[in-house]
Amino acid sequence: MTSKQRSKLKSLAANLSPVTQVGKGGISENLLTTLSEALEARELIKVTVLQNAEADADTIAQNIAELLGAEVVIVIGRKAVFYRRSQRKEIEHIRL
Repeated sequence: MTSKQRSKLKSLAANLSPVTQVGKGGISENLLTTLSEALEARELIKVTVLQNAEADADTIAQNIAELLGAEVVIVIGRKAVFYRRSQRKEIEHIRL
């Protein structure tokens, strides 16, 4: 992903509300399913990492992205933004 594409996604994500939270339970199968479905529907999502999470936000974001085949757009504080192009034909895709 180029810096220009990342910048566009960051600006789109600024007004997003977090889809879910990652806490002390860590990255569960249920969480991954929820995030995958959200990425398919929206392509760009924001997640909050709680303070009681077992690792820092950067580490958790990288792990989630790897498991979902997504890109980490940015991690600011305890918020992480992910992007993955949807396979659905009926939605309007984000143009990069």
